[in-house]
Amino acid sequence: MEEKEKCLEKEMYSYGIMLMEIFTRKKPTNEIFTEEMSLRSWVGESLCNTVMQVLDTNLLRTDDEHFSRKEECVSSILSLAMECTRESPAERREMTELVANCP
Repeated sequence: MEEKEKCLEKEMYSYGIMLMEIFTRKKPTNEIFTEEMSLRSWVGESLCNTVMQVLDTNLLRTDDEHFSRKEECVSSILSLAMECTRESPAERREMTELVANCP
């Protein structure tokens, strides 16, 4: 694999982690994360239930106007972050593919 491709794979992973940090207001080094639970697994579990479990409460509240649409948007962003941080670099989407799928 070329050095450039390796660098891009690392950048995709970092991009996904950065999105998680922004929307959860948690860093991977936060004390709530242990060997059993990482930032990625915590966010992934929330996508199965409700994103509000991990979302920074300063960003969205249930009484906000258009709450459902906003929650759906945040859920899409965190799903994207999950794709960017897949364990295998070969399974991660490329940036050009991500940009092409943006509305």
